[in-house]
Amino acid sequence: MTTTHAPAPPIGKAAVGALGALAVSTGALESVVTPTLPLLQRELDMSPAEGALLSIVLLVTGALITPIAGKLGDRYGGKRVVVRLMGVVCAGGLVSALAPNLPVLLLGQVLQGAMVGALPLSFILVRAHLPAGESKVAIGVVSGLFVGGAMAGTLAAGPVAEGLSRHWMFALPTFAVIGATVLVHRLMPHDPPRRTDGAGIDWPGLVLLSGTLVTLMLVLGLGADLVAQPLVLLGLVVLLAAFGTGWVAVERRAASPMVDLRMLTRPAVGKSCVLTFLICVGTSAATYLVPQLFAVPADTYGFGASATEIGFFLLPGALAASLAGPISGIGVRRLGSRAVVTAGVLLMAVGLLGLAAAHTEIWHLVVGKALVALANGLCVTAMVTRTATSVDLGDTGIATGLVLVTRVIGFAVGVQVTGAILTAGTPSGSKIPAESAFVAGFVLAAAVTALSLLVVRTMSKGVKE
Repeated sequence: MTTTHAPAPPIGKAAVGALGALAVSTGALESVVTPTLPLLQRELDMSPAEGALLSIVLLVTGALITPIAGKLGDRYGGKRVVVRLMGVVCAGGLVSALAPNLPVLLLGQVLQGAMVGALPLSFILVRAHLPAGESKVAIGVVSGLFVGGAMAGTLAAGPVAEGLSRHWMFALPTFAVIGATVLVHRLMPHDPPRRTDGAGIDWPGLVLLSGTLVTLMLVLGLGADLVAQPLVLLGLVVLLAAFGTGWVAVERRAASPMVDLRMLTRPAVGKSCVLTFLICVGTSAATYLVPQLFAVPADTYGFGASATEIGFFLLPGALAASLAGPISGIGVRRLGSRAVVTAGVLLMAVGLLGLAAAHTEIWHLVVGKALVALANGLCVTAMVTRTATSVDLGDTGIATGLVLVTRVIGFAVGVQVTGAILTAGTPSGSKIPAESAFVAGFVLAAAVTALSLLVVRTMSKGVKE
């Protein structure tokens, strides 16, 4: 039974500003690992595969938290859930700041992953407290501030880590998140729960999906090291199959599943998920390999770039990604989703093959990374738009949630595979992968991206199918 509640009280600019400050600070905290990953690998003596795991664990946690956060927000109110999630994020930031080794740092990143679920709840809060026209503007502002915070984190992480220490790289944005959370708590009025229909949280589905993703990451990340221990590797594969099979069985029977797998039988949704997975596998190669290549010593085939320089070199890619959303939206409206996705896939394949063929100058990597980031934004935005407009209004959240979860899984798989390629391509006694390992990673990613054209051909030309 659904209960109707009184509308939420209106809010002023100060409350929206508090949400904006939260978006800036969380964006900065989320982005500090990417430009400093080579530095973290050196200081914590990580292999490329372990570095790959560190770079994705926050996103994997976010994929698990986001659907649960939405249901908790419906049940208890968005503000209450946002504040508590940010408490978890702050704890994770402090754990990351104090981490003496990789396991503790991984724990901190797992806790920080709660921020991924908090951002959509911020949008729900804005919609609950503002008229439709004003809420669209406010959502755009908060989204833009999150991107701006991510860019600031990318640029600042290196100087802070090198000038102070890696500990302060996590601590400073965490302090900003704490301050912004206090502002949200004080300035944002409580919003009433939106429904109490008795639908419970799919805890079994959450546990099984968590087990599936964690085991998958272990198989991909440690597979090369476990070839000499076939029984251990076989055990992990069997465990992965058990978790995956159990999760599918639970989700198909659950009254309120965490992920409604029946939605995948709809052609528009199923194709969007397949495309998103393949495209994000390709994107992840550039995201992971380019910073690693920047950091390879200059006396070999790399550039010996510092964390500060890597952050600066990655900025054009971040700018390209921020422009991709609006460009994709305009393209879908005028040309249709298939045309935009086709252009994005071709652009990404060209960028990845270009990185494989030419990576002897810094500008080669900067341009290649920017092309891949732009292409990824074009494709994923078009996929989300296409999915959202091809299902009933009441199914929009479920369908787009499937695409976004698939995005995270594709990115995680791609990063782990490329990390494993670098690990396997590192000569015994050396910490520097062979140049051919980077080439293999870029070529494999380009091949996977090109495969997505087979799916694109079956799409309808318009947004709706």
